[in-house]
Amino acid sequence: MPKPGFIPAKLRPWIEARQRFRLSHAQVQMARELGMNPKKLGGMANHRQEPWKVPLPQFLEQCYEKQFRRTQPIDVRSIEEKEAERCARKSSDRPEPSAESTDAGP
Repeated sequence: MPKPGFIPAKLRPWIEARQRFRLSHAQVQMARELGMNPKKLGGMANHRQEPWKVPLPQFLEQCYEKQFRRTQPIDVRSIEEKEAERCARKSSDRPEPSAESTDAGP
């Protein structure tokens, strides 16, 4: 069972992208729902070198609204909150080991 606060390797790039590009939790969730790759966000974010590009947070919001016809996800939670909930749900689904199942045998 993973430790509390453990984040799987597949979600760490999203946390790093959130910090690197100063994205909100909602914007990260939008990018994930759009199926974007966190490692490729840098190519979309270089609006200083290419002034015709929209800043990345606004770009994500525009794409999300165009795709899903709403401005934000319905349930906005951080990756850490979602992972903590998943771990809690996973641990509650497991049956508790009982004394009967630990039969020592002859």
